[in-house]
Amino acid sequence: MSTSRAKGESQPKLGNRDHMKPPSMVSLADEGACPPLGDQADRPAGTLALNGPDPCKSPAPGSRTSRVKPSDLRGILEYVPMFRDHVFVIAMDGSVIEHENFANIIADIAVLRSLNIKVVLAHGIGEQLRQRAAASGLQPSDVYGEGVTDAPTLALARETAGLVTQTLVEALSREGLRTAVTNYLRATEKGIIEGVPQQFTGRVERPDAALLKSLLDQSVIPLFPPLLCDRDGRPLRVNSDLLAAETAIALGASKLIFLTTASSLFENGSTPLNMPREQLDAILADRRRAGLIVERLRSKASHAVRALSNGVARVHILDGRLPDGLLTEIFDKMGIGTMIYAKNYDGIRVARKKDAQVIYDITKQGVRNQTLVQRTRAYIEQHVQEYFVYEVDGSVIGCARLRPCPGQPCMELGSVYVQPFYQGRGVGRRLVEYAELHAASVGVTRLLLLTTQNHNFFHNICGFEDATPEDLPPERRAELNQSRRNSRILCKDLRPVAHSAAKTAAGGASTPFSAPAA
Repeated sequence: MSTSRAKGESQPKLGNRDHMKPPSMVSLADEGACPPLGDQADRPAGTLALNGPDPCKSPAPGSRTSRVKPSDLRGILEYVPMFRDHVFVIAMDGSVIEHENFANIIADIAVLRSLNIKVVLAHGIGEQLRQRAAASGLQPSDVYGEGVTDAPTLALARETAGLVTQTLVEALSREGLRTAVTNYLRATEKGIIEGVPQQFTGRVERPDAALLKSLLDQSVIPLFPPLLCDRDGRPLRVNSDLLAAETAIALGASKLIFLTTASSLFENGSTPLNMPREQLDAILADRRRAGLIVERLRSKASHAVRALSNGVARVHILDGRLPDGLLTEIFDKMGIGTMIYAKNYDGIRVARKKDAQVIYDITKQGVRNQTLVQRTRAYIEQHVQEYFVYEVDGSVIGCARLRPCPGQPCMELGSVYVQPFYQGRGVGRRLVEYAELHAASVGVTRLLLLTTQNHNFFHNICGFEDATPEDLPPERRAELNQSRRNSRILCKDLRPVAHSAAKTAAGGASTPFSAPAA
């Protein structure tokens, strides 16, 4: 699922993104700015079935041999140390298993395993149950394991789950992957909800995390159908989203990934590439706004919030019909689905000495575009403490600078740059807000800036006002006159901010900037 990945029966397209290629960076201001970026994540149980590849068998017809280009590998290898031995829980809707892209997903899972990423699989049966019910003339009481499950529906769900699970076992075997269908998860009756007995619908009671980890340590993929046994061995229908979320929580998974056949998160077709947990939680809490989420994704959204509130770092919801979608979502910095995050995925920090080179590289593009005064690498390194960078998973995607004005209660904001792939995500605006917050926290009452091409962004989006050369400190005014760039001058008066409040708003980071001399 992505901002451009709608799909009907025809093959979906990834849009205009050049995936897996390192994006170039563009400079957006004269000491400057970026264009408007918008507003913008008890009892040990035995193993029931264990499979392994038969070395004498060739891959079955229709299975995919994954072909990865060297350029793709360079992008992927950046993440290998980061994700090695991490646990990813992948929940696959029954409709995804029915789709022609299913074999590609299994091949993508094989790639993850080859990178020493530990994988747990949970699958749904909604689509298959619906089809089998229609063929048999049965009216199922609930097909997703969320509502009431009566005895006839449970019986059909048991048969259906067995067939779908076997399909997955065979597909994993063709890719040379070992998997185990276990009873390491236990269920208990859901009980009575709003006065209605849920009959044979269950909820996850206690994942046996220790035994699951032992399987993962042996390079085995635990596979869970949406039926679990209770303490007495009676089967209960369990929603696969719930099952996956509880497993991810128990294992402390780094990622919980929902593969679905919806092309967007919201009914209007929009799909944010990333969203903080708090924002999604607020949407779900508002009945009117919750209705804007695609109906079949509301379960995933609510379980995403629960997982993120209980230690899972990232939840991804994406369209499982997209070729190579799983790998792209994980290894491409932009991704193609919606990532919901509990902690700061992209954070702003003070630049370090080693960042001088990347800041210099960005600056060179700005010089070529005539939007930036040339600064040498030595100059940047000498003033690196004045720069701050916007970082995503260890890669700098933007930067800015707060330049002190000695003897004046003001600072100059400049050198605001954002990679083009991250435009439209609010990166530039956040950099400006961060600068305002920290400047105010050290007693600065006014920010100044100079720009040749981005007056609209600063004026209309960030709230800066036009200023005159007389508003600049004398030394800076002389420097501007000497440059003959004819830059436009803007300023913004800052509201005093207590240091503790600034620290909290910035995610706990203490201010890196020295207070200007009085």
